[in-house]
Amino acid sequence: MRIKLALAFSLLPALLSAQEHVTVKGRIINEQGDAVEYVQLGVPKLQIGTISSADGRFEIDMPCDTLEFFHVSYQPTSYPVTGPADDVVIVLHEQELPPAIFIGGNTKEKYLLKPGTGLLKGMGIITTSMRSGHPSGREIGSVAQARKPFLVKDILLTVRSNQIPGCVASINIYRIEGKKESFVNVLHKPIYFDVAVSDDPQDFDIHPEETLLLEPGKYFIAFQIVGCNNEALQEMSMDFNIYLKSSYVREVALGEMEQLPVNIGVAVKGLEYQ
Repeated sequence: MRIKLALAFSLLPALLSAQEHVTVKGRIINEQGDAVEYVQLGVPKLQIGTISSADGRFEIDMPCDTLEFFHVSYQPTSYPVTGPADDVVIVLHEQELPPAIFIGGNTKEKYLLKPGTGLLKGMGIITTSMRSGHPSGREIGSVAQARKPFLVKDILLTVRSNQIPGCVASINIYRIEGKKESFVNVLHKPIYFDVAVSDDPQDFDIHPEETLLLEPGKYFIAFQIVGCNNEALQEMSMDFNIYLKSSYVREVALGEMEQLPVNIGVAVKGLEYQ
């Protein structure tokens, strides 16, 4: 038996789907005029979203509405879409970095998060197809509970196999707040890594560049494909071992998070402050 998690855009209500869509193309730059890579953009309330390319280019089909842009290193911004556009230029302004963190006291090496109980060996697959939507943008991961301040040192993940050429992935970390579970990004620098095409497992040990201190609370550590070879074969897939511990999935960039009864086995270790 296999659990198949198909990448697909959520269906919109009939009223929304009846709206006429227009195509918006453009590029995203910073204040110095340099391209900004892998920006999430979309209309969250409509579950429409995508990710810009490594050179900041984007294209999206959407109703006339407000297009929102998000990147961990820059301030969020938006653009009102009133019709088709071929050369929109979006300028992002850098986020103000938080002050350096100096923490005293005793620490203990610890796993904040372990994968949980694995299902049968080789079970579990995330499948994406160009026929069902672009592979970029979907987020899936694991949930962690920090009971004391925790300094993240390593984020570990195994990709069981990958057939997506030119795959660039990211790790995103969100603090889950309130009864309605709003997801608040805690990163200030992006975490990117390449995933090679391989039928064999690939183990990743990712060290965040920034000092990443998690205050007590609930967190979602998410894996996301942010780039791939758009000229690749129509059928592409990436496989993970599946673990029995609840988590979340976001079907499109900036879309709604939905609960999931399994996760992909992300582990987090570091220093817990006593």
